[in-house]
Amino acid sequence: MTALPVPTLTAHTAAYWHEAANGRFVLPRCRRCERFHHHPRPWCPYCWGTDLEWQQPSGRGTVLTYTVVYQPPSPAFAAPYVLAVIELAEGPRMMANVIDCSPEDVEVGASVEVTFEPRGEVAIPQFRLAERS
Repeated sequence: MTALPVPTLTAHTAAYWHEAANGRFVLPRCRRCERFHHHPRPWCPYCWGTDLEWQQPSGRGTVLTYTVVYQPPSPAFAAPYVLAVIELAEGPRMMANVIDCSPEDVEVGASVEVTFEPRGEVAIPQFRLAERS
C-alpha cells in the first residue's frame, strides 16, 4: 500500500502540525480583532493584523457541506471516505475528513469534534461525529 501524504511544514504552519501530533488542535488567533483563522498564515485575513498567537479553539464544529469520495486521488486513500467543509464553533471553516463512521451517517448540520490522524512525525486534524446528548 502507498503511504499517505505528509504535509509540507513551513515556518507559518509547523506549530499547527506539531501540536496536532501531540493531540492539540491549535489555530492562529489575531490579538487585534481576536478572531481565529484557518489556514495558518502570517497575517489575519479579517483585519490584516500580524500580531498572532496560537490558541486552542473548542475543536467542535458543524458539517456545512460534504461529498463522499469513491475514486480517491491516490491508491494511498481507501474509498469511500467523507470530505467535508466544517464550520468551527469559533467561526473559521476548514476542509477535513469525517472519519470513524459510515458515509451514510454524515449529513449537513451534523455536529462534529476534532480528532487526529497520525502521519509520520505530524498528525492531520480530522473530525468525527459528536456524541448526541
